[in-house]
Amino acid sequence: MTAPRDDDRISDWLRDLGLPGLIDLHTHFLPQNVLDKVWAYFDNATEHYGMRWDINYRHDEPTRVRLLSDFGVRAYAPLVYAHKAGMAEWLNGWVRDFAERTQDAVPTATIYPEPGVGDYLARALGEGARCVKMHVQVGGFDPRDPLLDHAWGLLAETGVPVVVHCGHGPTPGRYTGLDVFEGVLRRHPGLTAVLAHAGMPDYLAALALVERYPQVHLDTTMVGTAFSERFAPLPKDWAARVAAHPDRIVLGTDYPNIPYQYADQLAVIADWAGRDPRLGKPFLRAVLHDTPAKLLGLDL
Repeated sequence: MTAPRDDDRISDWLRDLGLPGLIDLHTHFLPQNVLDKVWAYFDNATEHYGMRWDINYRHDEPTRVRLLSDFGVRAYAPLVYAHKAGMAEWLNGWVRDFAERTQDAVPTATIYPEPGVGDYLARALGEGARCVKMHVQVGGFDPRDPLLDHAWGLLAETGVPVVVHCGHGPTPGRYTGLDVFEGVLRRHPGLTAVLAHAGMPDYLAALALVERYPQVHLDTTMVGTAFSERFAPLPKDWAARVAAHPDRIVLGTDYPNIPYQYADQLAVIADWAGRDPRLGKPFLRAVLHDTPAKLLGLDL
């Protein structure tokens, strides 16, 4: 399969493939004071991760929004996440306002184990949130915490997808691990969960959850890129493995907080599509557009 060699060629590549555009389920837009702290953390990635992490899209908000449109992204989930109590509801209000004033941005929300989480999640869903983000690693909490049970139940009942960073990559946290998150799935087997970064680095364990739970999906965020292959390489037969579940893989990128071009992730997915005859263009359309559109309830 052909692949875009740089960001300037993404739109032409999509047109040549006959794809209507991209739907990215895993981007990040945050209040500026929060984003500044996130970027400062990545600036010290050598200390935190033992490697450099030079953010490629360190631009002001209007520029970051415009670039997504230039790339051919027709809709995206601007994910926010809380790392302490009392933060999630404020972030939900901010991202609701961001989506209202930003074309192509889908309303999202986040949750944190604290009293009232079910109530503010219900309000966010009532106000139109189409996707929820949880970051177990950054939050440092147990996703099985009983305080979250009402929230998990709401999400399972409504079918709103939750993007969960629960894998050990890039470094383990106190409550990371797919075995830990499976405790949530056992209680709520109908939960529409999207495992961020395909459960990096435990890709095969993530696929096992896809096989066991009918609404578990994997997002492509950073998966298979040259950057990630240095510390979390994919199995050599990854394309053959995902060919068994082509409609459970969705585009995610981590834009803007990535140390390479947006096109690099698309090139990786195109490479998977070309490695197995069961994949090809139908797989690209599913991953890049149809499956994330279905999860977000979009008719695009």
